[in-house]
Amino acid sequence: MRVPLHPAGGREIALILLLFGGLAAIAFGFVLAGFAWFWPIGGLAILLGGGGVLFFRDPERTPPTEPGIFVAPADGKLVEATALDHHPDIGGPATRIGIFLSVFNVHVNRSPCAGVVRTIRYEPGQFLDARDPQSSSKNEANTLVIEPDEPMGGPVVVRQIAGKIARRVICTLKVGDRIEIGQRIGLIKFGSRTELIVPGHDQFKIVAPMGKQVRGASTILARRQPLTEPVDTVRQT
Repeated sequence: MRVPLHPAGGREIALILLLFGGLAAIAFGFVLAGFAWFWPIGGLAILLGGGGVLFFRDPERTPPTEPGIFVAPADGKLVEATALDHHPDIGGPATRIGIFLSVFNVHVNRSPCAGVVRTIRYEPGQFLDARDPQSSSKNEANTLVIEPDEPMGGPVVVRQIAGKIARRVICTLKVGDRIEIGQRIGLIKFGSRTELIVPGHDQFKIVAPMGKQVRGASTILARRQPLTEPVDTVRQT
């Protein structure tokens, strides 16, 4: 039976259980000794410890089977869809779609499509608030360039970006790996931002509502547009 917690959080989970479990044990020890007012401390320790462990939850997801789609690469709020004149990993015009992950969201990242990993690049940087658009270019990040299966066209880029609280980006893939839509690709610890960057300005229609929550591997983020139907789908921020 699979434990629904991401293995990359093993060290943090152990520390959380040791710290808050120990605090709860001490508090309830005082309660048994007659100091009833230690009950709230013990209860708070259990709540905080449970919340810390739940941060690393890793639920199973079943991606949609509809052809010509990109699914959300992360849980969180859709905060940005910006037209870029040029993106170096795309090799031309592109559209950047940004998702903000709060500490309450699942932080496992997923592949937006089926394809092959062509590049993985770690970029050290700052730790600006992940809701700040400047975090895209200034924060610590991990960039994956994926060559999607036909007929999606590509390449496409997924960027795992550390936030003000997040201090570690985990990628579980290597160059040359074959990945399926919705497959786990890594984890960002404690609040962050995930971006999907797709080619062009009208090749894909963003169908998820701006400002709303999306679910990694489950929410359809964008659909490929017919070549005969140019559509202006990019929201400027």
